[in-house]
Amino acid sequence: MSTSGNSQHLEDNAHLEALGYKGTYSRTMSLWGNIALGFTYLSPLVAIYSLFSLSLATGGPPAIWWIVIVGAGQLLVSLVFGEIVSQFPIAGGLYPWARRLWGKRYAWMVAWIYVWAMLVTITAVIEYSSSFAMSLFGVEITPLSTLLFSVGILVLALLLNLGGTKTMSRIARIGLAAELIGVVGVGIYLLIFQRHNDFSVFFDGFNLGDGNYLTAFVSAALIGLFMFYGFEACGDVAEEVADAGRRVPRAMYLTIFVGGVSALMSFAGYVLAAPDLAGIISGDVADPIPAILESALGTVGAKIFLVIAVLAFISCTLSLQAAASRLLQSSARDGMLPASKWLAKLSPGTQVPRNALFVASIVPIILCVIIYFRPETLVQVTAFAVLGIYVSFQLVVLASLVQRFRGWRPAGPFNLGVMGIVVNIAALIYGIWAIYWLLIPGASGDWVTDYISWLGLGVVIVAGGLYMLIARPAGKSSAPHSDAIEVANMMRAKAAAK
Repeated sequence: MSTSGNSQHLEDNAHLEALGYKGTYSRTMSLWGNIALGFTYLSPLVAIYSLFSLSLATGGPPAIWWIVIVGAGQLLVSLVFGEIVSQFPIAGGLYPWARRLWGKRYAWMVAWIYVWAMLVTITAVIEYSSSFAMSLFGVEITPLSTLLFSVGILVLALLLNLGGTKTMSRIARIGLAAELIGVVGVGIYLLIFQRHNDFSVFFDGFNLGDGNYLTAFVSAALIGLFMFYGFEACGDVAEEVADAGRRVPRAMYLTIFVGGVSALMSFAGYVLAAPDLAGIISGDVADPIPAILESALGTVGAKIFLVIAVLAFISCTLSLQAAASRLLQSSARDGMLPASKWLAKLSPGTQVPRNALFVASIVPIILCVIIYFRPETLVQVTAFAVLGIYVSFQLVVLASLVQRFRGWRPAGPFNLGVMGIVVNIAALIYGIWAIYWLLIPGASGDWVTDYISWLGLGVVIVAGGLYMLIARPAGKSSAPHSDAIEVANMMRAKAAAK
């Protein structure tokens, strides 16, 4: 390692020690490795392939505009997070940020909601990915084969994560390359050489919504809402990134930009290349993306693309596991979880939270078994995952805004200056709006199915609240909290003394 690299690591560890922690992780993740982690977690390929058919069936081609709307809103959130992580480059992301901004109990609830949303997201991703893996190997798609392939993909991602930060970063970069080829490359090819439809279709509602297209359009919002999170994972591994105060914020907003442009190209390419767009919207074409690919690329080309898609899904699962395990380990080392000592341990050889990784694998497997018995709940499970993520995000955005009104001025290297409070307010307004739409019940007529997001969030909040009252984890924790203003003042004083 170079002298400048050693100097940076010493500076990073000194910053971490000033925040009350010792540098126990290995800082081997580069800026591009950090971007790759966030991008493969955000994964436009996974979101497009998972929800393309649903979004077209509910909102038609204009569903593409949700990518723009949600991308702009989440960019605001990423800028707020960037200022926070720049001052507090601590592993675990939302949990330590909420702890230092507001307090221990508040952070406990943020982490509790967030970790369950992440575990459910892992479940949704591996469930969607299994169909592509089965298509690749020519296996009939049944509930049993879906369960077996989902568990297999999860175990493979776990083994790769256990290999250490360097292995995770390397696989994430391979996943990034697969995403860019699969999303941007194929999207451009379809746009240029395989167009069957005119650009005007993106303004055509295809008579959806029974005369009220706005309702149909809103029902397609999940395509954007499911996609634009994952950038916060860049902050979950902040202690594994050199010069994290500068690099992690940059990685977060670049993840949004690159992911948004990639998703637009991909969605537009598939819509314009669809030989039977009306059939997709009506539901007559059950599995549209493989059909479009085979029509455009031929059987061999479609197979090659399935390999790329499966690589992207595996990388996305790996990134999700990594982020969830760092959140669990970060909360556990502060004594905030059951079996905290066990969960807080890092593997001596690879310096990864091995036990937390096991938990981030076992829980999704249990959820996959539940979906095996009720496959129709997968869309609702996905909706709960998105809702939980958005609620936890906005709890941190709210905490940031409250501290600003109390006098907090972020003191990290990444700083929005006077625009910070404006961006913070806009991010909160956007987040509340998004949560409102996510809470609108469905119209299937089955009460449990229509309100499963409400039920899931309610169960998680009540269970977390009961544990907090009975076990009192906040009272057992002596780690720093509620000190955003004091830390900012300390950092400014040190900078002025240099």
